[in-house]
Amino acid sequence: MDTGGGGGRGPASDRAGGSGAGGSGPRHSRSSGDDEAGSADSRHESAEERADRNWAELLQELRVTQMGVQILTGFLLTLPFQQRFGELDDTQRTIYLCLVVLSVLATGLLVAPVSLHRLLFRKHLKARLVTSADRLARVGLVVLALVVAGTVLLIFDVVVGPAAAVIAAVGALVLFALLWVALPLELVRRARSGDG
Repeated sequence: MDTGGGGGRGPASDRAGGSGAGGSGPRHSRSSGDDEAGSADSRHESAEERADRNWAELLQELRVTQMGVQILTGFLLTLPFQQRFGELDDTQRTIYLCLVVLSVLATGLLVAPVSLHRLLFRKHLKARLVTSADRLARVGLVVLALVVAGTVLLIFDVVVGPAAAVIAAVGALVLFALLWVALPLELVRRARSGDG
């Protein structure tokens, strides 16, 4: 990463001269996700430095989701080898196969940014890489939510029954919608109203 160039204008140089009042000012301690709140100017980042930072943050997020989807995919792939798998009815088997397909799709979407980085390495396309990886991660999270909710549906259907399975699956989707969509949007709305 070329974060050291640009004549001392990178994030690391804020300690030396980026803060106008006494070395390392308050803005050096801002969180790395403050671009939406207008911290790009206070960081004094070039476009390349901002792309490098955004890519590093995205990689950290992908590590968490990749681990989760890999564990879930492994769990689904081992189910046919369990003794009780033969007791599933046709509907449950169909649900299971749909979950396997969705889980593989989620794995592909969430690992794709790594492949993109390898293919675009040293081609000076970091900004496009970050944009494409962000879109893949968003779609991957949606598919991951469907996989988790579908897994809940299948487990509750086998253990309890179809009615409880539908309620549990819908509850899981509502939970993901609140935590992954509604909460971030609410935080953005509050930040914008505070700036206004």
